[in-house]
Amino acid sequence: MADPTPLLSQSATASSDQEPLKLKKHYPSLDSMIEQSMKDFGWAQLMQALLVSLAWFFDAQQTFISIFTDALPPWHCVNLDDQYCNSISDVCLLANSSSWQWEYPKHASIVSEWGLQCANSAIKGLPASSFFMGCLIGGLLLATLADSLLGRKNMLFLSCLVMSCSSLLTVFSTNVWIYSCLRFVTGFGRATIGTCALVLSAELVGKKCRGSVGMIGFFIFTLGFLSLPAIAYLNQGSSWRILYIWTAAPAIGYCVLVHFLVCESPRWLFGMGRREEAMESLKRIAPPGASALTNGFSSVSLNEYPINNMDIFSAIKALLEKRWAFRRLCAVMLIGFGVGMVYYGMPLGVGNLDFNLYSIITLNALAELPSTLVTFLLIGKLNRRSSLLFFTTLSGVFSVMCILEGQVWQKLQIVLELVSFFSGCTALDVLLIFTLELFPTSVRNTAMSMVRQAVVFGGVFSPLLVAVAGRTGDSVVSFGVFGLVIGCCGLFVMCLPETRGGNLCDTMDEEERKEDKRDHRVLC
Repeated sequence: MADPTPLLSQSATASSDQEPLKLKKHYPSLDSMIEQSMKDFGWAQLMQALLVSLAWFFDAQQTFISIFTDALPPWHCVNLDDQYCNSISDVCLLANSSSWQWEYPKHASIVSEWGLQCANSAIKGLPASSFFMGCLIGGLLLATLADSLLGRKNMLFLSCLVMSCSSLLTVFSTNVWIYSCLRFVTGFGRATIGTCALVLSAELVGKKCRGSVGMIGFFIFTLGFLSLPAIAYLNQGSSWRILYIWTAAPAIGYCVLVHFLVCESPRWLFGMGRREEAMESLKRIAPPGASALTNGFSSVSLNEYPINNMDIFSAIKALLEKRWAFRRLCAVMLIGFGVGMVYYGMPLGVGNLDFNLYSIITLNALAELPSTLVTFLLIGKLNRRSSLLFFTTLSGVFSVMCILEGQVWQKLQIVLELVSFFSGCTALDVLLIFTLELFPTSVRNTAMSMVRQAVVFGGVFSPLLVAVAGRTGDSVVSFGVFGLVIGCCGLFVMCLPETRGGNLCDTMDEEERKEDKRDHRVLC
């Protein structure tokens, strides 16, 4: 008779081996625990999202303030009977400077105060280009700090503080060179504001509300843009320095609120190994009913969660080394460049059209409202790839149509420009949400910042292109260039995977496993 003991011992051994495997298999991941803690959108999360997103308001003001401070003021002939003077549209063609005068005091614009009306295009476009160059360099140098050393909250605070202080110092500029340098510093400071605000607000809520919370920032950005023509109109004839005071002083007060009231991202804190701080952050923002859940985070789960040891260079290195990450980054940056040409170029270029500056800028700002609303209502239903391709193509077609000549087309220019700008704004909103979903937490802020710098890089060329077009008299040629660039760059969306409805990954390995599964399904 066979001895049953080995069978019993084997059965017991198998049972003991299988039980831990079963527990391990069903053990909740840290990502699922965080998602469950924040899936119910409560008042604490709403207040945090609103406070963080308010940074977009001041970001928009500093981005577009040069439209009014650097504008060529209106002028008129001193002698209304002077037929030669009245027949000239370019003041630089009048040899006698005493035959004309500005309609507003000289200090109303940097152009009239420093006599830049006849300067070459490079000098006239220098302040705006300096601002965008500051954005570009600041984004490249500061991008990884939010993923490594400082975190999302501290980076947001630092960026807002540098931007607002340098903007306030701009009022003491005595020439275009000092002014351009301070605009460069302002751009350097604001480079990561939108990125940090978007990433932080998205990481403070569950995936169900992620897209909607991102739209709050875009909506507030629109309000900031819309506030500029109102402030400028109320200060017509006043010094251009007043605009900087009106916009910089409240931004400094906002920095104080960020420092004391905003919570750090629990995802980032967990990734950096700061578990107790992460738990405290979760308890502050999670709805009351989730308190028991947040207390149930297992030490085993936390110990198994990999700590993010990335320094300020490792995040960029990780994006460049992984083939799938590099491919995604190149595609979204190229799309961002094309979108940036339209988004920053259109408001600067409308000054060359034959319309009232305050009215046309107000209409452009208002065009962002339906753009944000459309994205807010449809972001949960829109496929990222197809919608991005649609809006970039639509913007490109209508932008190119602005250059068509003829009396009928000239009357339709404002409509064509507004449709193109609306489509560009919507494409930018979708692109930022898309980018946020394409990259894991460990490099998300860096990737987002790189994309925003690509958008800004498109903006670097816009002031020079607009200035050249205005100087040559062919004022609408810039719109043709904008349309061709955004249309061609939008095609790179075909290189990206669809992300609608997916979970946010926290590590590069986790995202890579998801990419491998996606490639396997495609091959099958």
